[in-house]
Formats: sequence, C-alpha cells, structure tokens
Amino acid sequence: MNQEAATPVSVTVLDKEFRIACPPQERDALIRAARHLDSKMREIRHSGKVIGNDRVAVMAAINLTHELLQLRDAYDRLNAQAARPPVTQEATLSDEQHVITHSVQHEADSLHQRMQDALKE
Repeated sequence: MNQEAATPVSVTVLDKEFRIACPPQERDALIRAARHLDSKMREIRHSGKVIGNDRVAVMAAINLTHELLQLRDAYDRLNAQAARPPVTQEATLSDEQHVITHSVQHEADSLHQRMQDALKE
C-alpha cells in the first residue's frame, strides 16, 4: 500500500492554533474532530464550573472518552446479539443495522487512534 505522506493541518481549539501532521485522506475528519472538541471545551468553560484551560481540556477528554466507551459498549452488545445462534436470537440484525454497527465501530476506532496520536505529541 502506498500511503500519501502526512502533511501539517492547522486546527484551532479555544483560540489556540495547533499544527498536526495528518494524511490527506484524514484531513476533513481531523478538522471535524477539532471543531467538535472546541465546541465541547467551550461548553465546559461557559458553564463556569471549571476554571483553567488545562482543566477544561481534561474534562472535555473525560466526557468524550465516556461517549466513546458508551458507543463501544453498544457495539459490543450488538455484536454479542448478532453472534447468538439464530434459533435463540429473537431477531437478526438487518443489513442496515450491520452497516450502522460497522460505521460506529470505525468512527470509535478512528477517534481512539486520533486521541492516542494526540497524546503522543
């Protein structure tokens, strides 16, 4: 596989610019993730309950990780249900449910990888 080289992408979170190396095919997802993070951090800061950008960032990370883990748990439950023999399973997953399940897992894995990469920097 010939992957294109990562290029720096500028994103802004809480009015601070960050340059992150990213493959071109992941650029839009990275920008979307940064905007989502910025939105979450602004919500937390606006609540007035958390003071300091470091604490706001940690609270946002905890909230987003919680959401990710809930999605993974839901995915695991769907997989467990799909793995049951059809005789004991009340209803099999439709093709649409399989697509949604795969999409949720892909997004969760992608978010997890981006979080791991960001923590390494």
